[in-house]
Amino acid sequence: MDSTPVNWEALDALVIDFAKSERLIDDSPPPSLSSISSSSYRWRLLIFQIRRSVESGDIDSAIDLLRSYAPAVLDDHRLLFRMQKQKFIELLRKGTSGDRDSAIDCARKSLAPCALDAYPEAYEEFKHALLAFIYDKDDQMSPVANEWSERRRFEIAGLLSSILRAHLQAYDPIFTMTLRYLISIHKGFCLHQGVSSPVANLTERLLLEERDPPATPQESLFEAPPFDEVDIQALAHAVELTRQGAIDSMRFAKGDLYKAFQNELCRMKIDISVLDELVHEYCIYRGIVDPDPTNSGLHVASEMETADKMEAGSSISECSIITDSDKSVSSAQMEGSQTKLDPVSAQYSDMDVRYPCEANSLSEDCSTTRVRQLEDSRAFQRTRSIGTVDRGKRKRWRGRDETFEVASETFTGSCCKDGVGGATALLGCTNLDLEKSIIKNVSSRVDKYEIILGMKDLASEGMAAEVVEEINALDPDFFPQNPTLLFQLKQIEFLKLVRVGDHSAALKVASSHLGPLAANYSALLKPLKETLFTLLRSSEEPSGKHLPLDALATSLQVAIGRRFGIEEPQLMKIIRASLHTHNEWFKLQMCKDQFEGLLWINSLKEHGGPLLGDSASKSTIDTCTQGSSPATISSSNMRMQEDGSSSNQISSSDIGCDENAILKVMEFLALPRGDAIHLLAQYNGNAETVIQQIFA
Repeated sequence: MDSTPVNWEALDALVIDFAKSERLIDDSPPPSLSSISSSSYRWRLLIFQIRRSVESGDIDSAIDLLRSYAPAVLDDHRLLFRMQKQKFIELLRKGTSGDRDSAIDCARKSLAPCALDAYPEAYEEFKHALLAFIYDKDDQMSPVANEWSERRRFEIAGLLSSILRAHLQAYDPIFTMTLRYLISIHKGFCLHQGVSSPVANLTERLLLEERDPPATPQESLFEAPPFDEVDIQALAHAVELTRQGAIDSMRFAKGDLYKAFQNELCRMKIDISVLDELVHEYCIYRGIVDPDPTNSGLHVASEMETADKMEAGSSISECSIITDSDKSVSSAQMEGSQTKLDPVSAQYSDMDVRYPCEANSLSEDCSTTRVRQLEDSRAFQRTRSIGTVDRGKRKRWRGRDETFEVASETFTGSCCKDGVGGATALLGCTNLDLEKSIIKNVSSRVDKYEIILGMKDLASEGMAAEVVEEINALDPDFFPQNPTLLFQLKQIEFLKLVRVGDHSAALKVASSHLGPLAANYSALLKPLKETLFTLLRSSEEPSGKHLPLDALATSLQVAIGRRFGIEEPQLMKIIRASLHTHNEWFKLQMCKDQFEGLLWINSLKEHGGPLLGDSASKSTIDTCTQGSSPATISSSNMRMQEDGSSSNQISSSDIGCDENAILKVMEFLALPRGDAIHLLAQYNGNAETVIQQIFA
């Protein structure tokens, strides 16, 4: 499956927002109980605690919390009746004579009164529940086996969660909703097209099949005015609901399509432990958090010790933790080494041009030779002053700490009290098969990350000449194996010189580097011509004003990482694959996704201005690594990929389909938009004819 260009900086922003919202990183003080009503995070904790209480059978605690923090929810007598009935069952489940008396008292004083005005069938359900007095909980053939089932706890807990999320506006962070949505579309697309997913193993563990029960609207909303069929169909197909389910969801959200959409997304269950591990791995790789789980920014050796180790002939992989500047140097080295993975093919591959690592292009087919030992300690120390990673800007990973009280109950979590539980758990890779992950043996790889991140920072700042110099000093074989990355770096160097008016130096760069590269790789010839064309622009038209430095830096990071045996994070693979299928799915539907703005999907697809020479993006020179190069993609191609449109794509207007006809076929036949359009195309756009033929 092809990949799609990704704006990794937008993903960084989403991930950081998620980590801050969930208190996974040391960025803000721990939550204070005094301000619980002001924070979505604290409301989510409240919902979590209520859910755990119900799942454990402690209905009284859940009701007490609801009365204290969300009393309006209990005004729904349907919900209160279900909770009181479950409380009755839980008292009988305990099996003691005292609890049996309490169950009788509950039935008399609470359950029976609720049954009278909950809903028409409630009183019959109440009388049926009384059979639990005489039928044993282990009797699977009894008429009340369903009432005895502990599954009822989870159904009520899920229903409560759905209601409380909407009532308290305590939606999950955007990142988790985006991930749910993209994975859901990815799975649906693969099933619809009969293709296999390259990330199926991850997505199946991350997004579970089961959902929380939907929050049903109260009777007062049953007579809500009819909703726009466009909204109903958009919601139904976005989150896989029946038409009636979409209508009920819209009623519960009082006609607000986007609230209904968020409610439905949050019903999808996601494995939080797997998600946290994926996020932690990504944060380490991108330099958002410190790669050493035990490091708080103070774990640094002296430069003298580092120099001694260098002179002892220590290899990069053997170096112990070094000074901050050393690590940045290492980063510089790292980036040089990783690029050797076929940037040309990656850059010029149709979908992989600007995004370095394709899920299918692992190191199995690429060189994973160890980076050369740093025999020249002076050269290494010289690089330390360039591209030093500021570790002070990185956050410390805390993990998901649930060991605090919201009210009368205390959460119990798996995180360590020292605040690095998430990192410790991730090192064990208990939920993900991350045998080649950057997390494994992280303590021995800290220096490698510093090297990678240092070089990435250099490239992000546009210090192309410095990047080339440091990589050549560290690994002379890197650029001969990665000519496209060298071309892009020299291209940036050229454009910067043109911008300041030093045309002589720019032409020297072109003749010494860009020209020979283009002579050896024909796909670079057109980019070279367009690069040289910038010499003719006026000074009022600065060339290379918006260079894709971040994309190039990411490509460099991935290539260097692979030289160290460090693969891209699993999350990057998921996002790349799912964004591609999102594009393809909406091409099939011949429309734009109206929810992509809400979920930042459009931002994930946006990309900085390409380098010159966009036509080279479709060529492949090397075949080792896909997606190692970010720079050359035409703006027209980019728009085609992002908007899901192309010059030869059929649209509904092209085949003469009226929008009302499309909606009518979608409604009556419960079909996706694309399938409805193709059917209409076969019958001259006549919806009635289509429906008659299907039911004939």
